Amino acid sequence: MNKFFKNNDTKSALEAQYEAQKIAFAPIIFQVARSMRDLGVLEALYKNKTGLTLEELTSKIELSKYSIQVLLETSLSADIIKIEDEKYFITKTGQFLLKDEMTKVNMNYNHYVNYLGLYDLDEALKNNKAEGLKRIDENNETIYPALSTLPQKIKKSWFEFDHFYSDNGFPHAIKIVLQNSPKTILDIGGNTGKFSKAVIDNSTDTKVTIVDLPQQVALAKENTLAEKYQERISFIEQNILDHSKAIPSGFDIIWLSQFLDCFDEENIIKLLKRVKESMGEDSRLYIMEPLWDKQRFETSAYCIINTSPYFTAMANGYSKMFNYEDLQEYINKAGLQIEKEIHNIGICQSIIICK
Repeated sequence: MNKFFKNNDTKSALEAQYEAQKIAFAPIIFQVARSMRDLGVLEALYKNKTGLTLEELTSKIELSKYSIQVLLETSLSADIIKIEDEKYFITKTGQFLLKDEMTKVNMNYNHYVNYLGLYDLDEALKNNKAEGLKRIDENNETIYPALSTLPQKIKKSWFEFDHFYSDNGFPHAIKIVLQNSPKTILDIGGNTGKFSKAVIDNSTDTKVTIVDLPQQVALAKENTLAEKYQERISFIEQNILDHSKAIPSGFDIIWLSQFLDCFDEENIIKLLKRVKESMGEDSRLYIMEPLWDKQRFETSAYCIINTSPYFTAMANGYSKMFNYEDLQEYINKAGLQIEKEIHNIGICQSIIICK
């Protein structure tokens, strides 16, 4: 395990108190930073490298002097801007908030998907239910059946977040998956069909079967209407958590991408046991997950760890992101054997190959 977050108690009492206040005011800082981005203040400062006075900013932004001053002063305290000679400048942190794709995706995801529902985190932790989901959807107990019908901004932010972390690893992952020229792949939890489409785009005769909930299968079908996809992608509607139903068999590769982290330990092990039962001697299971303790950088580990409360409050109430040791334990308990592990795929992914 990488030694992330190990030396995190070395501050003086005064420094620690200041860090505690940063946490206490974090919701305010977050929303001010987002407003600075979305209302154009950061963009104005970014374009004016010589800085802008408060009056100059007020003339460029459709906000009152009062509103801009509130945003600027909080942003100053959060190192988003700096002041020199009564002029305001964007800092490196501010530039990342404005221009860095990962930061934008994370901020939108937390604002639109998570922010309201995290108010109910206490109840979610007590009940192991997604108690915050009712803030954005009142009809489902987990977020997954609701994904295709969520309000547009929420849906867009959810999928952009999901795809940012998975899609970045797909080019490398596809090469790994297609290395031995598999004829058939079972894509469990195929979501929008992006991985399956990438397989077809990068192979000549590999066929893919997507297994997912009816709502997700419908979404994947919409995204695979081109003839080349229809010829080689098929679909099975199935609730993978119904452990009375067998996993379809006869496939060279079973692909699980950011799927197991949607379930609790008991269901993960039951699912992996069913996958094992469906596998032949030459079949292989490929598990792609962002493992926080296998990251190159602490920033990635930080982002992955702090995705877990989303699962608690919004997604289902009982799953979380993995570290490697936990995932290894689940694989072993299911009776599978790890044949190979590949880390640092794309931004944050690992692939664990099992037989």
